Amino acid sequence: MKKLFVFTAIVLMHCASGLKAQSQAIHSAVTFEIKNLGIAMGGSLGGLQAKVHFTPADLNASTIEASVDVNTLNTDNASRDEHLRSEDFFDAAHFSKISLKSVNFKHKSGSNYTGMFILTMKGRSKQIEIPFAFLDKEGTVEFKGTFKINRLDFGVGSKSMILSDDVTVTIDCGEKKQMLTRI
Repeated sequence: MKKLFVFTAIVLMHCASGLKAQSQAIHSAVTFEIKNLGIAMGGSLGGLQAKVHFTPADLNASTIEASVDVNTLNTDNASRDEHLRSEDFFDAAHFSKISLKSVNFKHKSGSNYTGMFILTMKGRSKQIEIPFAFLDKEGTVEFKGTFKINRLDFGVGSKSMILSDDVTVTIDCGEKKQMLTRI
């Protein structure tokens, strides 16, 4: 279901701005939402692992690689979480990680950017576009992005009249500037 969106959100943002990824996040959230019987259902993925080198002044040299463990999937319903981790959906026993690797970045306007990423989930890879904002203010840097993916592109679940194919993923990650080491 919403598992794959969580992962993309995860990868997009273990944040930094021209900084090494060893920095301390002050907040990090990867959430997802999908419609089930027309009702929005959501959840989150934790344990974001990332290597980030993002410098707005040098987008060609910027890179982001991230992954999340499917076993951290949380929808506040243990039974549903186990079903989502099963072979029917994420198959966490065989594909425990969802990963994201940047291809390139483009500056849109102000603090808005777009990144092309290779998203790999359940053994399938696809290039996706993720719009995000990079904010550098008052002692912190922050990434915020929301995007949609089609769960069927990654073999997560099957075609259903009840469950939407589209999943919306949101990533919000912030770090203290003084905690970061400039590259």
